[in-house]
Amino acid sequence: MSINKAIQGLFESPCLDAAAWGLTASFLFCLVLVLTKRWHGVLTMDGTDGIQKFHSSPTPRVGGVPIVLGLVIAWSKAPADVKHLLTPFLLAGLPAFVFGVLEDVTKRVGVLLRLLATMASGLLAWWITDYSLTRVDVLGVDWLLHFTFVSVIFTAFAVGGVANSINIIDGFNGLASLASTWAFLGYAGIAWQVGDGQLAGVALVLAGCVFGFFLVNWPLGKIFLGDGGSYFIGFALAWVAVMLLERHPEVSAFAALVVCVHPVTEVLFSVFRRRLKKLHPGHPDRMHFHSLVKRRYVARWFVGVSNRNRNSITGVVMGSLTLVAVVAANLFYGSVWLSAATFLAFALGYVAIYARIVRHQWCSPIKFLFVRPDFKIPKPPPHVVG
Repeated sequence: MSINKAIQGLFESPCLDAAAWGLTASFLFCLVLVLTKRWHGVLTMDGTDGIQKFHSSPTPRVGGVPIVLGLVIAWSKAPADVKHLLTPFLLAGLPAFVFGVLEDVTKRVGVLLRLLATMASGLLAWWITDYSLTRVDVLGVDWLLHFTFVSVIFTAFAVGGVANSINIIDGFNGLASLASTWAFLGYAGIAWQVGDGQLAGVALVLAGCVFGFFLVNWPLGKIFLGDGGSYFIGFALAWVAVMLLERHPEVSAFAALVVCVHPVTEVLFSVFRRRLKKLHPGHPDRMHFHSLVKRRYVARWFVGVSNRNRNSITGVVMGSLTLVAVVAANLFYGSVWLSAATFLAFALGYVAIYARIVRHQWCSPIKFLFVRPDFKIPKPPPHVVG
């Protein structure tokens, strides 16, 4: 089945109404939180102090709440078979969501505890559904994954990693939510092409709920995703991928990885460069790819534009890059070699552009990684502020 037919099929999906309900509910709940922030702001506001803060005024950071509430509404409107598949997302996603929201409200939940909460969501999802990763299309690793204990623990780590990767790219208005919307639609397209209308419907509903938030978050940044939202979305993306691979052996594990290549590469590279500088992997900084793109390119090309608008431009440009990965994954999902080559090409391309930004010249990504890497924050032009 071609991508065009998959797109046509998604528009004719019986879950389209449920997705529309989820989008509308998420959008309206976001508006309610924005309009009532003076009443709950003492708990939910995100301040402007911090190395990774780019906004100029306190803003509600509990956008995950409207997304989950929207998903509940969508669940109630979904066909019975899709509702059955959506239920584990709502139940198993609770640890990641709850601990994320607690951090949003209290600012006192540590990085390790939040990581464990996202892994707990992966364990709970396995316990409810009996799905866990039994293959990643890597010789030797697949043999190990046939042992249930190894498979379950590996799945929990994978879920935790993806959940935290969405949290890491949640830096500018619209970035994480737009990238996640495209990713869900990417998984929906692959699922539809292999004849799994139920899983395609699940991904379509999740995309609708996240996009409802995006419409309020971008471009004005009236509400932020927060840890609760980013962790829940990351868990949901990871679990859609797990279900897709376990239900359909013909889908390459690398294709599922290609869909989320931006956040996955970002989190792996962030751990690498922080270890290189002898910093904790969770240490906050302004050296993320999207941060550098804003400082080096957006600040130069959009002189005179407000800082908030530059944030939004960066967010939508970076979020839209996932569409390229989604198209590639939908083209090559049936081939392990093509999917693996595509993932490697995107990952090396990421490193090459990163190197270009920090070194001000093109160089081999391999050389950049292993020959005296130099991570310097590029300075914006003198006339640009923020």
